[in-house]
Amino acid sequence: MANFTARAVVIAWAICVGVVVVSGQNEDLASDWQALLNLRKAVGGRLNGYGWNGNSSNVCKWKGVTCDSEPRVVSVSLPGAELSGSIPVGILGNLTSLRKLRLRFNALRGPLPPDLSNCKNLRTLYLQGNHFSGSLPWDFSVWRGLSRLNLASNNLSGPLPDSLKSLKRLGSLLLENNSFTGAIPPLDLPKLVYFNVSYNNLSGPVPDSLRKFYPDSFLGNQISCGSCTKKSKKHRWALILGIVVGVVVVVCSIMAVLLLISRRKKTGKAGNVPAKKAEKQSTSEIDSSFTKDEYSISLQEPDRMNNKLIFLPSSNRAFSLEDLLRASAELLGRGIVGTAYKAVLETGNVVVVKRMRDTPIGPRSFAQMISALGNMHHPNLLPLKAYYYSKDEKLLVYDYMPSGSLASLLHGTRGVRRSPLDWRSRVHLALGTAMGIEYLHKQGSKISHGNIKSSNILITENSDACVCDFGLAQMVSSTPIGSGSGSGSGSGAGERRIGGYRAPEVSERGKVSQEADVYSFGVLLLELLTGKSATQQEGVDLPRWVQSVVREEWTVEVFDMDLMRLQNWPCPDEDEMLHLLQLGMSCVAHYPDQRPTMSQVVKMIQDISSSTPKSHPQTPQLR
Repeated sequence: MANFTARAVVIAWAICVGVVVVSGQNEDLASDWQALLNLRKAVGGRLNGYGWNGNSSNVCKWKGVTCDSEPRVVSVSLPGAELSGSIPVGILGNLTSLRKLRLRFNALRGPLPPDLSNCKNLRTLYLQGNHFSGSLPWDFSVWRGLSRLNLASNNLSGPLPDSLKSLKRLGSLLLENNSFTGAIPPLDLPKLVYFNVSYNNLSGPVPDSLRKFYPDSFLGNQISCGSCTKKSKKHRWALILGIVVGVVVVVCSIMAVLLLISRRKKTGKAGNVPAKKAEKQSTSEIDSSFTKDEYSISLQEPDRMNNKLIFLPSSNRAFSLEDLLRASAELLGRGIVGTAYKAVLETGNVVVVKRMRDTPIGPRSFAQMISALGNMHHPNLLPLKAYYYSKDEKLLVYDYMPSGSLASLLHGTRGVRRSPLDWRSRVHLALGTAMGIEYLHKQGSKISHGNIKSSNILITENSDACVCDFGLAQMVSSTPIGSGSGSGSGSGAGERRIGGYRAPEVSERGKVSQEADVYSFGVLLLELLTGKSATQQEGVDLPRWVQSVVREEWTVEVFDMDLMRLQNWPCPDEDEMLHLLQLGMSCVAHYPDQRPTMSQVVKMIQDISSSTPKSHPQTPQLR
């Protein structure tokens, strides 16, 4: 009996504790519900149409509201919801579990709500594009986890508080287009990537910790930026030096060509006899059984690779040249490098054969190129499988990627339906592409891809990005980039021209470089986000079109409608989408030295992807 009584007491106590906990949770959620109802009453807008009514049990289903497992409201996202008026004290401060608040591009006015400092877990605060006025009322030190702060394009005034320097996790601080006064505090923020205080009434010097940012971040103020001036002079000297070096290189190249012509004339007809003999050789008599050891010999003695199908050491020799010649071929596309064919061999193997354009490249230069390509090994690069060289034909053989290219997934092909890419897939493909290009750039300061576009980003069976055609554009650098149609090594669906991906310096001077690769990758990012072709949008190129839309504060309108439908906007990934958009715009900066490096790009995308779910991205499919 005593045991029964004790057990009953324990059960009763547990039930009481559970009731108290549940009651506490319900009270917290009811408090959040009441705060949001008060917000609707104060600022109105579209909130009535968002289903903001009823009892507290369904508050977590309201549009723009996200709850955690407690449940408590942790995110309120209402961009462009036509909110107007001021926010009274006692509303936002009651959402004590709030982590993200996005009220940008509305018509909110009056002072910033001071009680927002009660929300100590705040990580993201986007209030740009409103009419808030007055000074900053908060002690920012209470927000230890704040990573994104955007108060741009308001009517805020007063000094920038010193407490901003306590935000050690802050990655973006955007305060432009306000009326802030005084000096910029010394903000030594290790994670700060995006910073802008342009067009305020600030004065004084730029703190040393912020001189890493470009002068555009400080325009429209009475700010002395000595380092910015020095940088401009340095840039001019670098430009002059570059011109001098360029002239020297051109003169040396001309002299080398003249010397080569002179030597060929001395050889006379004797040098032509072997070539003529080789031309008469029947393709059926060609020996195509080069071993891996002979691959090395062919690079050291380029003449030995004539009329040979040579496999790289990393590839298995699964067919012969005769097999390749007998294969059924399907045209995939024509590009600046050459024409790509899908070849189905009688054995069932499927490869892509790129027939290079009629480029006057000798065996030694070709061998050097093959040696460089053969040393490129990265999971996000499509490796060269085999090659063939003769005086009249130059072929490159790659594995075929049946999943197609990124261009196919984004834009589809005529008569083919496609499955829209969700957000996780886009970030995953962007990161893989960036890592492949980063690897190329790390092989040497002068090594670049030169032809980055969505049709040259292939999709593996594991839904990973695989960059193809790297190292080939330099072989046809004398041909105007953009004169051909785009074609990747795995899919014929793609852009008709590369023109939309060209950096300004490539268009003007034909200069291919790593900085130009970053620009092309930036266009690729914008293509991923907007779903639009890189060539022309309403008479302008894609970067300028995006800039015009963002300038008009239609940020949401930038994103691909297929993505918006999948995300059910406003969505939890909104911050990541905007940060990737910002990254894309920084990559397409007009001046090369204002663009990030590919290593910096990879790091930024990794930071973005780390906040997305860890499950494997959807497998892109064409149907």
